[in-house]
Amino acid sequence: MSSTSSGRPVGARDRDSEGRARNARPRDGLGRPLPYDADGVPRQPEGVVRTPPETVAQAQALLDAGRPFHAHEVFEDAWKSGPAEERELWRGLAQMAVGLTHAARGNGTGGARLLRRGAQAVREWSADTGARRPHGLDTGGLLAWACRLAEAVENGSAGTVDAARQAPRLRGAA
Repeated sequence: MSSTSSGRPVGARDRDSEGRARNARPRDGLGRPLPYDADGVPRQPEGVVRTPPETVAQAQALLDAGRPFHAHEVFEDAWKSGPAEERELWRGLAQMAVGLTHAARGNGTGGARLLRRGAQAVREWSADTGARRPHGLDTGGLLAWACRLAEAVENGSAGTVDAARQAPRLRGAA
């Protein structure tokens, strides 16, 4: 079997301590895999249970740093570990973060699609529960942000999307 420049056998899969497939390659700020010997940004640990305020604060810090892929992982943890009645909210926020990731990577079609899918999940969650600001989240502002960015990406007026500059404010204007 031949090897890559990092000494890894071609076709070898990264595994975690339980033997599950896990990509161990370093990643850039937008979550793109880098060569094994490259310096990447710190990855978010998976499966962390946080309180909703911790989730929102950590995700906002990552969004502000231009790391929406990593914010998506924080939302995904909340989606998977939170109460069943909130899963659509966290899933929608994760989709919005991935939509911003794709838009910033230059994938306008995928970015717009995920921004709209996430907005719909948040809209339906808010409508179903009647909650206007769950966990202090500005759901109305997030819906407007996602729809505006999706439209701008699709019609070309967004230009190159800067993930940090165009990140949403989860709790509204600072």
